[in-house]
Amino acid sequence: MLYFICLIVLPIIGIYTQSFSLGWMPFWESISDPLAWKAVLLTVKLAAIATLLNMLIGTMIGWVLIRYRFPGRSILNSLVDLPFALPTAVGGLLILLLLGPNSLVGELAQAVGIEIVFHEPAIVIAMLFVTFPFVIRAIQPLLEELDRSEEEAAYTLGASKAKTFFSVIFPTMLPGILSGAMLAFSRGLAEFGAVVLVAGNIPGKTLVASVYIFGEIESNNPQGAAAVSVMLLTLSFLILWVVNQLQARRSKP
Repeated sequence: MLYFICLIVLPIIGIYTQSFSLGWMPFWESISDPLAWKAVLLTVKLAAIATLLNMLIGTMIGWVLIRYRFPGRSILNSLVDLPFALPTAVGGLLILLLLGPNSLVGELAQAVGIEIVFHEPAIVIAMLFVTFPFVIRAIQPLLEELDRSEEEAAYTLGASKAKTFFSVIFPTMLPGILSGAMLAFSRGLAEFGAVVLVAGNIPGKTLVASVYIFGEIESNNPQGAAAVSVMLLTLSFLILWVVNQLQARRSKP
C-alpha cells in the first residue's frame, strides 16, 4: 500500500492540486486555450484512428497466432511484445528512418503527393507502434479458452465458416477486443517519446497533447501543463473504469 500510495496516488493528487493551485479561473483559462483544445482534440482523433486500426490488425494477428501453426510462429509471438521492451523514442527514430523524406518509402509517398513524417499519418503510425500488443494479448486467452465443440456443433448444423465466426467465435472475442482497444486508446493519448520525433509539433496542426504539456513546462507554466494533464488523466480514468467493468462482466458465470 505504501508503494502504491507513493508512486501512484500522491503524483495523481499532486497533478490535480497543481492544476487548481491558482484557482478555478486560471484552470478554466488553461483548458479553454484554443491551442490546448486543438492539441487535445487532435490527440483524441488520432488515438481513435490508431485504435480502430489496432482492433482490426490485432484481431487478425491474434487469431493467426492461436489458430495456425507455421515456421517462425514463436518468434512472431515474441515480437508482438517488442514495443513494450523498446524505448518509445527508439520507435520514433525507426519510423523517422524508415518513412522519412530521405527513405525509399518516403520518396515514393512524396512522389504521389502523400506526406507521412511531420504530418498526421506519422503520428498514427507512432501510436500504432506503441499500442500494438494490447488487442493481441487481450484476445489470445479468450481464443485459447474457447470450446471447439461449439464451433463443431455449428458446422454440424450447416453453418458456414463466416456464420460460425460471427455467431460463435466473435462474441467470445469481443470483450477482449474492446478492453484491449480501450487500453490502446488510453496509451495512445499519453504517448510522447515516439510522437515528438515524427510529428513536427506544429501548433494547431500536428501538436499533440503530450508535447503541448512538455512545451508548457518548458515555458515555465506548470499550472497550464497540469490543467491539460488533468483532462487526459480524467479521460484515462473513465476508460480504465469501463475496462474494469467489461472484465468484471466477463468473469461472471
